[in-house]
Amino acid sequence: MFDIDLQSRIPIYEQLYKKIVELIMKKELNSNDKLPSVRELAKELGVNPNTVSKAFQMLERDKIIYSLAGRGSFVADVKTDFMRNKAFEDFDTAVSEALRVGIKKIELIDRIGGENND
Repeated sequence: MFDIDLQSRIPIYEQLYKKIVELIMKKELNSNDKLPSVRELAKELGVNPNTVSKAFQMLERDKIIYSLAGRGSFVADVKTDFMRNKAFEDFDTAVSEALRVGIKKIELIDRIGGENND
């Protein structure tokens, strides 16, 4: 469920953050669902607990999850609009970066509408 790519150039904590957001958007995680503990998830993924902790701290900062002392971390009651807006912010940033490095708009449009996409 919480699969990550250890070979990716994207930091593991960012991958985990994005994966949890994705699972919420796809309704695979729902409000008040309990997440694995930091230690459990770190062991499952084969990463340092500090890495998982950093992802959880970012999710909590963004009010995507909440923690209860002694009970663990849970999915917050996040509005879909918030999640969509966050995804669009990330998309806009990626598009701006792509344009900045010389990728043409038509290439981006082709990429979005390509056969390999849903």
